[in-house]
Amino acid sequence: MTDTNAGLEVEAPVEDPMEVLIGLLDLGDFDGARTNEDIFLGPSQKQPRHRVFGGQVLAQSMMAGMRTVEPDRVAHSMHGYFLRPGDANKPITFGVERLRDGRSFSARRVHAYQDGVPILSMIASFQVEDSGLDHQAQMPEGIPDPETLPSTAELLSHYDHPMARHMSSERPFDVRHIDPALYVSPPTDHVATNAVWMKTMGPLPDDPNLHRAALAYASDYTLLEPILRKHGLAWMTPGMSVASLDHAMWWHRPVRVDEWMLYVQESPSAQGARGLSTGRIFNREGQHVATVAQEGMVRIP
Repeated sequence: MTDTNAGLEVEAPVEDPMEVLIGLLDLGDFDGARTNEDIFLGPSQKQPRHRVFGGQVLAQSMMAGMRTVEPDRVAHSMHGYFLRPGDANKPITFGVERLRDGRSFSARRVHAYQDGVPILSMIASFQVEDSGLDHQAQMPEGIPDPETLPSTAELLSHYDHPMARHMSSERPFDVRHIDPALYVSPPTDHVATNAVWMKTMGPLPDDPNLHRAALAYASDYTLLEPILRKHGLAWMTPGMSVASLDHAMWWHRPVRVDEWMLYVQESPSAQGARGLSTGRIFNREGQHVATVAQEGMVRIP
């Protein structure tokens, strides 16, 4: 959930990004208080532009939903709409409605609230692990190893700018582009594809739900970049405004986000100041662990 036109804040002390991520996903539950919803409270990560990062509220909403289902039911899909910009200087309240608990599947509706109004509305589904048919998309071949690619910190460390400092040292994920990154310079090849390696900056606890939620967090990184790349745009294009509108995700197989994952993205269409991107996430062994889709608003001068 990005708005490139919002104002920038002054530099703040740098916190350990892994501690920030774990803290974001450790929701309070008001001692089990509930109305027609289970109620949880989560912090917001400080942002240079004061807007809540979309991946943060997605991950926290998934953690809230996970807290209301039986431990043997794991998240397999979610569909969410970003309704309003979130204020990164305020906490977020999460309300979970228990829509259904069937024999194998559970459904939850999660609203993320600030100032009494929803900023995100999501429905998520959970399933008792089962066996059945099995096939998958194949991981692309010929992709360079992540260790051979520059990190975001290496690309942006020499820029004295709040957003550059945030992306270099405050994000909990190491993101490395296969093709030249779009942070500052526009691409030379106008193709509707993009790919990055990513993993957390450090290890996470051995909690599968925490890794699923953290993957939702990271899935909001770079997903709209195939649209920008197709039209020769960089994130720093003057006057450009970009914002996530919705987000859908399917978890296919177990994943550890503290190990390298390949995120392959493409945009099948852009029109009417909106663009659609889809992504497939593979672990380093080539297992297809998740699929993502997002539509974003993209306005240029």
